[in-house]
Amino acid sequence: MRVEFVRLDGERLTLVLALEKGGAADCLHLGARLPASECLAALAAARTRGRHESQPDVPPCPGLLPERKAGWGGTPALEIRRGGAQIATDFRVSEWEVDGSGIAVTFADPAAGAEVIVRWQISAGDVLRARLEITNTGDTPLELDRLAALALPVPARFTEMTSYSGRWAAEMQEHRRAIRPDGLRRESTIGKPGFGGAGWLLLHAGQEALGAHLGWSGDAWLTIEPDAQGAGDGRAMLLMGAAWDAGTVTLAPGTRFETPEAVIALAPDRSALAQAFHAHMRSGVLPARAAWGARKVHLNSWEALGFDLSDAGLIALAESAAGLGIERFVLDDGWFGGRRNDGTSLGDWFVSDAVFPQGLGPLIARVHALGMDFGLWVEPEMVSPESDLYRAHPDWCLHAEGRERATMRGQLVLDLTRAEVRDYLFGCLDGLLRDHAIAYLKWDHNRDLFPAAGQRLGQTEGFYALLDRLRAAHPQVEIESCSSGGGRIDFGVLTRCHRVWPSDNNDPIERLRIMRAWSQFLPLEVLGSHVGPSPNPITGRRTTMDFRAKVALFGHMGVEADPARMSEKERECLAAHIALYKDWRSVLHNGALHRLAHPDPNVTGMMVTHCDKALALAAQTAFSPEFDAAPLRLAGLEPQARYRVTLPEPWSPKARHYLANPDAWRNGLVLSGAALMTQGLALPLTHPETAWLIALETIA
Repeated sequence: MRVEFVRLDGERLTLVLALEKGGAADCLHLGARLPASECLAALAAARTRGRHESQPDVPPCPGLLPERKAGWGGTPALEIRRGGAQIATDFRVSEWEVDGSGIAVTFADPAAGAEVIVRWQISAGDVLRARLEITNTGDTPLELDRLAALALPVPARFTEMTSYSGRWAAEMQEHRRAIRPDGLRRESTIGKPGFGGAGWLLLHAGQEALGAHLGWSGDAWLTIEPDAQGAGDGRAMLLMGAAWDAGTVTLAPGTRFETPEAVIALAPDRSALAQAFHAHMRSGVLPARAAWGARKVHLNSWEALGFDLSDAGLIALAESAAGLGIERFVLDDGWFGGRRNDGTSLGDWFVSDAVFPQGLGPLIARVHALGMDFGLWVEPEMVSPESDLYRAHPDWCLHAEGRERATMRGQLVLDLTRAEVRDYLFGCLDGLLRDHAIAYLKWDHNRDLFPAAGQRLGQTEGFYALLDRLRAAHPQVEIESCSSGGGRIDFGVLTRCHRVWPSDNNDPIERLRIMRAWSQFLPLEVLGSHVGPSPNPITGRRTTMDFRAKVALFGHMGVEADPARMSEKERECLAAHIALYKDWRSVLHNGALHRLAHPDPNVTGMMVTHCDKALALAAQTAFSPEFDAAPLRLAGLEPQARYRVTLPEPWSPKARHYLANPDAWRNGLVLSGAALMTQGLALPLTHPETAWLIALETIA
C-alpha cells in the first residue's frame, strides 16, 4: 500500500501525517516549522527502524486511532459493543480531506459496522484542536463505551511529564517526573473535572513543552502509556476523553456521536506555551472576547457578612466598597428562600422577603448610585432536601430507586437530563435577570455527582444546554464558573463563561502557586484573584495588606473581606493597589505572560508585556537563605530597546528599608532590554511575604 504525506503549517509549527489508504494514519512530525523544501519521504525514512526480535512480524502502528490489534496492547481509543458483545475492531483509513490548516481522516471497519473520523485543526497560537466522531453504519444499535477525543503518538524526544493533583483549597499541584514504564492514568468520577487534574498534562523535552487539555466540564480520563512491551515503535501514547458509564451511549443505525474537543500546544518553553494557550483562549474559546470591556474590580459579600444579611448591612458594605474604588458589588449566598444557613432552600430561587422586605430593588439602586454594578450568587444545579422545590418534586434529583439519598453539604443534585428541571431553572434565573439589573452571576457547583444514576455524560450536556439557553436570553450578563473553587475549570465551560474561581483559598502564599499553575493554560483576565482577610479563614496565616494586594493584582482583581474591619492604613494601601490595577489591567489582560526564573525557589516571578509597556511581580514567600537575593531577570523584552523602569508604590513596609536610592526608583532607571534580561534588578527579596511590582515603559 502506498503511503502519502500531508503537511499542515502554523506560524511556528509543522504537523506531518503519514496516511495509508486501507492502512494506518500516523503522526510523522509535530514540532518546529520545517523548511518548505523538506522532503517528507526522507523525513519518514529517517525515523524508520528495522523490526526487533520480540515484535510481531508486521509491527503495529497505533497511530491516530490506537486499537488492540496486530499485537499492540495499549489502551484503545474506542471500545464498542453490539448486542452486549465486545467487538474486536480493525479500522482502516478510507479517505481524508484537507481544509486549510485542518484535516479530517476517515477510518472504516465494515465488519464492525462503524466509521470514525479524526479531526485535527491548527488554530490561533499554533494550538492543535482535536476531536473524534463515530457513526453507526450497521443495522442494529451500537453501544459506545469509550471514545478518546485525542490519540497522540508522543514525539520520542519528550521524556518527562508534569501531571496535576489537588484538593479543595489546594488546587493544581504540579508533579514532574519521567515518563516511566508504568505511565499515568487519571479519571474523575464526581461529575466534573474536580481537583484531581484529569484534564491537564504537560510533557517536557528539556525546555521544550507540550501541553494537553480536554475541554469538557464533566468526568474525564487521560492515559499516557510508554511502549513498554516494544510492540510498536517506542513512542508513548497519550489519550484523553470524556468519561461515562458503560451502556450510557447507544447509537441507533445511521446516528453519530462526537467527542468534546481536546487541545494541545507546543512551544520552546513554558512561557511560550502559556502564551499559545492564551492566544487560543482569547481568539477561539472565550465568548465574544474581543468585545469585553475592562475587567471590573469585585467585592464579594461572603467573607464580610456570610449569612448575616440585611439591607442596612449590605448597603453599608457597598458604601465601604465604593470608597476603595470597587466597581462591582456581588451579593453571595443567603439572599433567597429560607436560606439562613447552608442546610436549606437550594432550589427556591426567589428573593427572601424576610431579608429583603422590599426586594432587591433598594440595594441594587444604592449600588448603582455608588457607581458600581450588581452581581448575584446562585447554585442552580443543586437542591436542598429542606426546600419547597424538593418537597414538590422529590423525583427531580439524581437518585437510585429504592436507595438512600446521601447528601453532601446538605445537598442533592438536580437531574439536568430532564427537560422539566432545566425549564424550571431557566424560568427562575431568567426571571431574576429580567426583573433586576444584574450584570454578573457567580454560578457555583459545590456537590459531587453521586449517585450518577447513569447520567455522568447527560448531566454535563444538560448543564451546557441550560447555560447556553440563559446566555442566549441574556448575552450581556457575565457568568463565573465556581465549584468549591477550582473544581470545574476547563475550556468547555469557558466557551460559556467569562471568569473562573481558581480556589476558595485567598491566602496569598497559596494563591501564588495556584495562580501560577492555572495561568499555564488560562489568561489572567479570567482568573478571579481576590484580597482576602487577615488572618486567612482557611490557613489562619496573617499577611500584610501590601502583600495580599500585590498578589491579587495579577488576575481579575477583587476583594473578599470587610473594609470596615481594616485599619485606615490597610484601606489606603488597598485603594492604592486597586488604582494600580485599573492603570495596568489593559496590559495584564491583553499581553503576553512570562514566567520569571529565580534561583530561590520561594521567589515567584511573573511578567506581562503588551505594546510598549510591561508589568512584573516578584514575591518572596519564605526567609531567604541569602540576605542579598539574586537579581530578578526579566523576560520578553527587545534586547536593543530602552526601558524606563520604576517600582510602583506603595512599597512593602518590611522591604523598602533595604531599597537603595528610592528616588531613583520613583523617577525611573533607564536600561536596555538586554541588561534587564541578563543582569536583572537587585531587589530586596529577603524577608518572607514581601512583594514588588516592576513597571516598564519603552523609551522612543
